[in-house]
Order: sequence, then structure tokens, then C-alpha cells
Amino acid sequence: ARLLAAFPASSVWGEEGLAGDPDADVRWVVDPIDGTVNFTYGIPHACVSIACQHRPAGADDFETCAGVVYDPFADELWSAVRGGPARLNGRIIRVSERRTLGETIVSIGFGKDATVVNAMLPVFGRLIHRVRKVRIMGAAALALTYVASGRFDAYIEPRLRFWDIAAGGLILECAGGEFWRRPVPGEGTFEVIATNGRLRRQIQRHV
Repeated sequence: ARLLAAFPASSVWGEEGLAGDPDADVRWVVDPIDGTVNFTYGIPHACVSIACQHRPAGADDFETCAGVVYDPFADELWSAVRGGPARLNGRIIRVSERRTLGETIVSIGFGKDATVVNAMLPVFGRLIHRVRKVRIMGAAALALTYVASGRFDAYIEPRLRFWDIAAGGLILECAGGEFWRRPVPGEGTFEVIATNGRLRRQIQRHV
């Protein structure tokens, strides 16, 4: 409501649906609580994710031009504007420089869908013996910003909705990382391998 009041010629897209002008060339991609299960159970690892996208003249697709991810529990605010640096509470951040899989911390997510779980459990089994640590934290946007901050070196998940990753993906790119993704069945659904830009091919061999 606040976004549309401030920018009436835009739209807002998220898990709750689409609001505002569906033909607008500016839209806000919003996940009001990413890490909902964590939040519901009182686990202090969840965030708000907001991306601003615009549709260049003559183009069909939108491009993310700004993003913010806010963790209210840690009072950490990540932000980025395309073409500029990524920041955490105003301080410029960069991805890690680790290149060897055995030195890395890799975050994994795979939800509860039976097909995805059956596909990802063997991946977990292969990676856990090849990386330093595997983490399953339950908030995609925070996983992306943790890679952007150098806390994690990579994050993989086979099915994510775009509102989970739009802001964090831009923040990662602006921090020097690689936000690799490809569409999978389902509107606005993607497979994601997010890394510091040095590890994707090594990870893909095991995924």
C-alpha cells in the first residue's frame, strides 16, 4: 500500500499476487517475510526483500535496478543499485575469494516438494564430503546476501520464486558475485546457483 501510494504508476508483484497497474513499466517485487517458517516458529532468521524493476522502452522483460534486503533480528540492511556497489548498513561489501571447494561454506535449500527433495538429497550427500560445511538456513534472500557478504561462498536451490531472489540476486551481482539462474516449470520459478564467481563449475559437477 505504501509503495503504490508513493508510486501510483507502478505495480507490486509477490506471493500475495499482483497489485497496481499491470501494464506499468516499473514494478516492485516484494517478499514481505522470506523465511516464513523460521519466523512463525520464533527462529530469528527471516527478512523483508524488495526489488525495484523497470522495463526498458521496447522490451518485454523487466530488469532489476535496485534491491534491499532487511533482517530485523540482526538489524542488517543490504542494498544495491545496478551499476554501483553492494552495501551492508552503508558499508561496501564484496564476495569471498575462495576458489577451492574444500574451503567453502555452501548453503542449500530444497523445500518439501517430494520430487525436489529426492533430487537434492543425493546432491547434499555428495557436497557434504567435498566442502568445508553445508548450511540449510531457510531464507533464500538472506542466503544470497550472505554470499554477497562473503559469509557463504555459494548457495544452491532448485526451485525458487522470483520474489525470493530478485533483490538478493542484484545485491550479489553488485558485490562481485555470480547470480546464475534458469527458468524451471512454474510462473516466475527458477533454479539458482549463486556463488562468489569462482565456484559454479565445480559445484555443477556435483549438482
